[in-house]
Amino acid sequence: MHTTEHDWTTTPITAELLFGALELERTAHGVLPHRLPAWARIQCGDAELAMTQAQPSGVRLAFRTRATCVELDALPTKRVYVGAPPRPDGVYDLLVDGRLVGQGSVNGGTTLIIDMTAGTAEERPGPVGTVRFAGLPDGAKTVEIWLPHNEVTELVALRTDAPVEALPDRGRTVWLHHGSSISHGSDAASPTTTWPALASSVAGVELVNLGFSGHALLDPFTARTLRDTPADVISVKLGINVVNKDVMRLRAFTPAVHGFLDTVRDGHPTAPLLVVSPILCPLHEDTPGPTEFDLGSLGAGVLRFRAAGDPAETANGKLTLNAIRAELARIVKQRAADDPNLHYLDGRDLYGSADCAELPLPDGLHPDPAAHRRIGERFAATVFAGNGPFADFGARRPGPAHRR
Repeated sequence: MHTTEHDWTTTPITAELLFGALELERTAHGVLPHRLPAWARIQCGDAELAMTQAQPSGVRLAFRTRATCVELDALPTKRVYVGAPPRPDGVYDLLVDGRLVGQGSVNGGTTLIIDMTAGTAEERPGPVGTVRFAGLPDGAKTVEIWLPHNEVTELVALRTDAPVEALPDRGRTVWLHHGSSISHGSDAASPTTTWPALASSVAGVELVNLGFSGHALLDPFTARTLRDTPADVISVKLGINVVNKDVMRLRAFTPAVHGFLDTVRDGHPTAPLLVVSPILCPLHEDTPGPTEFDLGSLGAGVLRFRAAGDPAETANGKLTLNAIRAELARIVKQRAADDPNLHYLDGRDLYGSADCAELPLPDGLHPDPAAHRRIGERFAATVFAGNGPFADFGARRPGPAHRR
């Protein structure tokens, strides 16, 4: 595990040092960050959601220290898909005073073996591992360790060669965001290069990322979680998972969106609230769901998706991305007459047809790292700058630090 050339300080991992998580669960090994509170988790028995919300996208340890060497013991859960190419280990990004200075991964951990054709999952236990960052600049500084956005991570121990103290209030705007796997960070290269993390860095705001892969489904418990989470500005990126999962038709979608926004407004009656429709996804622009794994590609060792719906069923209210964009725009326009702080952004302004031609979605659904960067930079420029709906809350604007 750790080496002995330093006089180590071990600091308990508490909520005071953790940003972006809504709850910490005490485990046999340490603590497990959650992005949904326990009361919300028990309202849905879906094992995929339980895993997704525990993948710490946007969650980071942050503290002040003079340390030049930092070690973090962790127990990751690594996914292996039968028949698919091996997944890379989750990446930890270490920032000093906002600048990326190191990356690493943790070996060992639990292995979750998923057989998509059989619909089974087997869990195999493994050991705690360590990620180590040495050679950090001397002197007092702010250190952030962003946890792997796509790997469930139990935090076991934090060691440094100098004492650690909690951050003072940085006076930054808190941006609360909810969305699908794209917001979660699927196919991004590392936790600070998901599009929301990039946008928050450009805008100089504190991110709370409630992007849940496959589960931006207008769930009431998610709306109540947004309602109860402190925030200065809020965005909700809605639509693609409703199509992916084929969970509702237009008749149910419209009141579900209204109810979701009503609940968020119960806790944040005047905060700027942005509704973002789906980015371009050729699979589902005019073809409804469900979305399925392309088993032919999987057999060749490539993970891709296909649209399994029938376009003729749109006449009966089946949802496509074009239908969802039109309805979201209509809903926001209707509500904005009485809610001047409600705004709409067409997701194709972040990633549209020209972007898709240049940076196509590798698996048919998810942006690659270059597209994540483009989406994040465009979101910051469109929303947090100029005449954007969050422009008054961008870099160096006042606002509370978020610590749960």
